[in-house]
Amino acid sequence: MRETHLYDIYDYGCIIADTGRTGAYARALRQSVKPGSIVLDIGTGVGIWALLACQAGARKVYAVDPNDAALELAREIAVANGYADRIEFIQDIATEIAPPELADVVVSELRGVLPLSGESLPTLIDARKRLLVPGGVMIPQCDTLWAAVVESPDLHSRHTIPWRENPYRLDMRAGLPVVTSMFVRSRGRVMPEHLLVEPKSWATIDYGTLESASVNGDATWRAARTGTGHGFVVWFDTVLVSGVSFSNAPGAPPTIYGSVFFPWPEPVSISAGDVISVRIQANPAGEDYVWRWETRVFDPTYRDRTKASFSQCSLEAMVLSRTQLRKRASDHVPVLNEEGRIDRAVLDLMDGKLCLGEIAGRLLDQFSGRFATWQDALTWVGDRSTRYSR
Repeated sequence: MRETHLYDIYDYGCIIADTGRTGAYARALRQSVKPGSIVLDIGTGVGIWALLACQAGARKVYAVDPNDAALELAREIAVANGYADRIEFIQDIATEIAPPELADVVVSELRGVLPLSGESLPTLIDARKRLLVPGGVMIPQCDTLWAAVVESPDLHSRHTIPWRENPYRLDMRAGLPVVTSMFVRSRGRVMPEHLLVEPKSWATIDYGTLESASVNGDATWRAARTGTGHGFVVWFDTVLVSGVSFSNAPGAPPTIYGSVFFPWPEPVSISAGDVISVRIQANPAGEDYVWRWETRVFDPTYRDRTKASFSQCSLEAMVLSRTQLRKRASDHVPVLNEEGRIDRAVLDLMDGKLCLGEIAGRLLDQFSGRFATWQDALTWVGDRSTRYSR
């Protein structure tokens, strides 16, 4: 296995050890899976949900994940627990599979620090519509997203201090618009005493009815106390099934998730009674999301005097060079570079007739200036085979 996969396996262990989360999933599966149930486990990893589904009485579990290293370990664990004949592991993404039977229960844990992560929502919409029996169970059932303005100079300074101050008398402020357009998982715990306002729900994701992967919402607060606002934190409350839930809210038992900090470009002095409004938009773009957050802080006692107004977008955190921008322009006429020519040659040779060693030999002959040895060429070919071959 490659080192990146070893790191993945370590992460899976940390996830399993998060008993608040894993215990909640175990209870949800025991409540939802009946003897003879068909279960679809999306993003199975090392197979923990598939194993728990078998424990609960599932007749068959289709466990799906694109990570080949994780699935190899999952197969070994299934054998060790006596469930190998009831779990079918599928190395693929869920939107590309077609199991021979529909699932009674779809279980997934595709979230990152927030439920909006990569292609998680489109995947779950597809699974509910295409792979679940009518009236079947989706685990999780829904997520409620919350936000609150936070007073945390530590969180904010981690973003900004290296760009505002340094011991070398260098002006690094050009980086400030970039770093304050990034939201990050908070290091350490955000506690209720750090909040300047009462938490507000700004969106609910109901996996039983969800149709769009875009999630947008608003929150408006009246400041509960005087302080300095540095941005806001976002977290989720998840309901797996009726009566089974967990949360990464400030003050909740710690989980692997933490909460997410959305910084403001600069700290804002907040007085008790000030009104703070935030509009949050998360829209899918490629394999991830573009986030926008617009903030207004005003004092309602002085004819709604605006104290601060910010409009931020995660696209600003994408630093693209002029060359990169030129290559993305609609009128750009692309020509393959050497790496592209090598990849094209490899893909043309993957015609079902040659083994990887033969392809590597031809690559070495054709691009002798790029590869010092046949082994170097084989490594290149092997990477493309892993990605593109069946």
